[in-house]
Amino acid sequence: MMRSALQDPQSGLVASHDRSAGASAVFALSTLLNIALVIAQVIFGLLAHSTALLADATHNFGDVLGLLLAWAAHLLATHSPTERYTYGFRSTSIFAALLNAVVLLVATGAIVWEAIQRLFEPQMVAGPTVIVVAGIGIVVNGLSAWMFTGGHQHDLNIRGAYLHLLADAATSFGVVLAAGLIILTGWLWVDPAASLAISGVIVWGSWGLLRKAVDMSLQAVPPDIELAAVRNYLESLPGVAQVHDLHIWSMSTTETALTCHIVMPRGHPGGNFLAQIETELLERFRIHHPTIQIELGDHECKLAPPHTV
Repeated sequence: MMRSALQDPQSGLVASHDRSAGASAVFALSTLLNIALVIAQVIFGLLAHSTALLADATHNFGDVLGLLLAWAAHLLATHSPTERYTYGFRSTSIFAALLNAVVLLVATGAIVWEAIQRLFEPQMVAGPTVIVVAGIGIVVNGLSAWMFTGGHQHDLNIRGAYLHLLADAATSFGVVLAAGLIILTGWLWVDPAASLAISGVIVWGSWGLLRKAVDMSLQAVPPDIELAAVRNYLESLPGVAQVHDLHIWSMSTTETALTCHIVMPRGHPGGNFLAQIETELLERFRIHHPTIQIELGDHECKLAPPHTV
């Protein structure tokens, strides 16, 4: 008897593979478009003497790094664990985020230094050239964001890339406005002032990325999860007398893990008890990888005292 696609477990694997291949194609195209945009903005920013355009190029270079990070995380999530790397290679996305933030901050520092000098020694800016190149930036970032609209609501990794691209389209629009103001008024200080404003946006976003990446590296509880709420949920389960050795941390930039001991004096209740907990942890707290040890409480666990690791 033939089975429908919904009944065939292999169809789910095929669909998942197709989605992964489709997302990889979008990442590849968006990355190539942004690399071309960065090269164009750097060349014409130098030719037009526009620090605002160079600042926007720095921002879009951050896009390239961010897209590569998101793409790598997407690909690594499909890799199987090995006997040596039993969790797989998901955590490499955390190290990439750290590198992304550091590179952006260093590059932005150079742009800020140049912009400050330009405030005291203004230079002529080729306004029309800046408008055209920044306008291309709006189109490229807008198109790249549009290509991610199919998956950004369900994949946090893709959503991050989507929002970053939208923000950069808005930044390029700011450069267009600054160049237009220079053409209308002749105020050359507008260009370095715009570059300082854009640099401020980059530093604000990069600093948040750096803090989050450092927290992930230190295996901190993700900011959108309250440890007390998870503990209260586990302690409220029927038959649970105590919860200890509770740890929640990021396995990658998109996945969260949990380990804990729960004391059940009457023993394991059987059935789908653990499966139900896994479902609840995912739906309530977006915890993807729980590992739970059940104890009878007939001996003192060495990890039971608070603050013991």
